[in-house]
Amino acid sequence: MKDVVKIFDTTLRDGEQVPGCKLDTKNKLNLAIQLDNLGVDILEAGFPISSPGDFESVIEISKNVKNASVCALSRANEKDIEVAAESLRHAIKPRIHTGIGTSDIHIKYKFNSNKDAIIELAKRSVSYAKKFVEDVEFYAEDAGRTDNIFLAKVCEEVIKSGATVLNIPDTTGYCLPSEYGEKIKFLKENVKGINNVTISCHCHNDLGLATANSISGVINGARQIECTINGIGERAGNTSLEEVVMIMRQHPNLNLDTNINSKLLYSTSQQVSDLMGMPVQPNKAVVGSNAFAHSSGIHQDGVIKKRETYEIIDPKDVGVDKSSIILTARSGRAALAYKMKEIGVELTKVQLDSVYQEFLTLADIQKEVSERDLPILLDKQNIKHG
Repeated sequence: MKDVVKIFDTTLRDGEQVPGCKLDTKNKLNLAIQLDNLGVDILEAGFPISSPGDFESVIEISKNVKNASVCALSRANEKDIEVAAESLRHAIKPRIHTGIGTSDIHIKYKFNSNKDAIIELAKRSVSYAKKFVEDVEFYAEDAGRTDNIFLAKVCEEVIKSGATVLNIPDTTGYCLPSEYGEKIKFLKENVKGINNVTISCHCHNDLGLATANSISGVINGARQIECTINGIGERAGNTSLEEVVMIMRQHPNLNLDTNINSKLLYSTSQQVSDLMGMPVQPNKAVVGSNAFAHSSGIHQDGVIKKRETYEIIDPKDVGVDKSSIILTARSGRAALAYKMKEIGVELTKVQLDSVYQEFLTLADIQKEVSERDLPILLDKQNIKHG
């Protein structure tokens, strides 16, 4: 039986921190319901103390989400935790997510503090959050650049204080996958009580390694991934939900899977894109408009003969109707014949040869030949069609 990796979706918190992506409560609630239907295990609804709007959004999401745990972010202080707890009062499964920076650079320059004081603050914040909810997640901000021995010490102390989840963020997207995986492995092997809590990966994409780091993390023992739809988030973004879900599904030898209904990935991606005004790049893995599109003749020929020659994911598995054959000057006769067949025209070899020359001329002029152009090509060669 496969191990379940929990999906902690932070589209509505970390994802919404992107400049220009602010959502009102109504849109946040609509997305929260979609994410709940998608099957996310934990839904980080917001940072309640940050604004009255965020506080209200977390309340409304808590009232309406039926399956996922609803999580609210706080810093390591009592007021933040109290406001987070208040916002979650209607949640069926509430979680408070509290924490503090643990790297030398954060301790010195962000907090003007020392390691002992940081540990005391971490313990106090977890203990205080535990008074309001049973499920408390602790984040060690900038864990990616935190010394492993000190990180292990912090983790051990917050477990004693009642933490149920340990979030090990690569906040700046600095780690290599091997480094991040080794960090998780080190914690698994050196922290007392670690087997009684869930280790979580929260990776940023500053160097394009967020997905790779998260996968390395779960290979080494983490059982929660914090991610966003379309990989949106601060700076270069967060781990992409659709990528990690499909990586685990396409690699059964990892013996890992999620509770995500992958057939809703594409529609959820489109909804997030539309509501946040953030276009999905065409070459985005899994949900981009070109993810299942083929324009090279060699690729088209292979896909027409057997889809798996150039596609490792069945488009239907992520909610896309079918692969796209895009007619361009790089397309071969097989693709042209295939597209003609789609409009109900079966060409002989002689007909195909003559139409293909006409097609190449047109493709050079307008770069892409659409379905509307096909009858015109047939008319020029006096070939009957419907």
